[in-house]
Amino acid sequence: PNGEMILTHISNFRPVKRIADVVKVFEKVHREIPSKLLLAGDGPERSNVENLARELGVIHDVIFLGKTKAIERILCMSDLFLLTSESESFGLSSLEAMASGVPVISTNTGGIPEVNQQGISGFLSNVGDVDDMANNAIKLLKDPALLKQFGAQAKQRAALFSEQAILPMYEEMYARLTGLPLN
Repeated sequence: PNGEMILTHISNFRPVKRIADVVKVFEKVHREIPSKLLLAGDGPERSNVENLARELGVIHDVIFLGKTKAIERILCMSDLFLLTSESESFGLSSLEAMASGVPVISTNTGGIPEVNQQGISGFLSNVGDVDDMANNAIKLLKDPALLKQFGAQAKQRAALFSEQAILPMYEEMYARLTGLPLN
């Protein structure tokens, strides 16, 4: 309501997602930029995350949405997506954000770098490097033109993973492996 920037995280709130890092990144961003953090999802780490937000003094600017199927509605109002996972096979939530034109601040682990390109669709940091993630987030959020550029590039990057782009590759591979014709 007051022109705050909206940072978002979506996950199942398990320890591997390192949601405490999301809140720590947000706290550093919040010190410099009026902002809100939307946390979509639920799981075993929720109470720890709520306690941390309270300890860091940002609890009133963190909105716990719980489990929701309205991911598109959340992402369409987001300015930046945070993915601080210790391990990810692919990073589907970051791809969903990018498809909505939302740049991503993420870790550089597992399959995430395949989705989020450093300096193009967002920024990658080492697992646990909250300072680097916060600095990258602040850099984007303080520069509206750069944020818009990264959002457009994120959307273009996400299109490479669309059903229309990927399905024919799978069909061709299955046909080649099985020796069966495509149609």
